[in-house]
Amino acid sequence: MREHSRDAMHEVLAMAVPVLHGHCRDPWTLIGSAAAWLAGADVLVADLDVLTSVHDAERLIDYWQTQLDTAYRPGGTERFRSRFARFRVSGMPVEVMGGLELFAADGWQRVQVDEIHTVTCAGVAVPIPSVPEQIRLLESFGRPKDKERAALLRAASLRKPINTATDLLR
Repeated sequence: MREHSRDAMHEVLAMAVPVLHGHCRDPWTLIGSAAAWLAGADVLVADLDVLTSVHDAERLIDYWQTQLDTAYRPGGTERFRSRFARFRVSGMPVEVMGGLELFAADGWQRVQVDEIHTVTCAGVAVPIPSVPEQIRLLESFGRPKDKERAALLRAASLRKPINTATDLLR
């Protein structure tokens, strides 16, 4: 897994986020390491994980056909399912998960984000879950890397909570 620099993050956000705003008709948000990084956690970012509706995932697949990584197969299919697609945008993978579901004790459950904040980075407005929502999501995913990110988010929120889009100028 390759981690990307601050400059690479700015570049992929500047290229991908306007496309997401332009082609997604339903609410969407970044999740995973990129969202944690945007919230101030000291994490390494390997890709952008985008939570969308199934319909918006299909729209993005149509739009980004030339960037579609058809060879990539995500792991964890026993725990996660979605209308998944991986794209190469500005050298960084952008992974779209349309209608993401998580297998839990009660069977398949839709992954839902209840509180989204907008942060500005690379000159674009980026929706991310609130820090408590990110922690809840990461803990529900249950993988070691997700638990580690949740701990890093907790530590970051103790240093300086991010409340508004103007707070983040990463």
